[in-house]
Amino acid sequence: MNTPTNSGDSTIEFPCDFPVKAMGLASETLHATVMEIICKHAPDTEGTALKTRPSSNGKYLSVTVTVRATSQAQLDAIYMDLSTCEQILMAL
Repeated sequence: MNTPTNSGDSTIEFPCDFPVKAMGLASETLHATVMEIICKHAPDTEGTALKTRPSSNGKYLSVTVTVRATSQAQLDAIYMDLSTCEQILMAL
């Protein structure tokens, strides 16, 4: 059963697969940090849901994790934790 969000402008219906993207300076630990934060809120997320892509000069790394989102509150909590992490420069 799909449940529309409570947000009047949102067209997201839950549950759904939702890609969460975080970017930061390239490091050996960025992908693990992003996955740790996401798994705190979406514990069923598997490692195969994670994709990384370096910037053209290799200075930055983009990490995308597709989560099974169950609510807008869950997504908000993920983005809040990502945005407060020092390693992460931007979360989309």
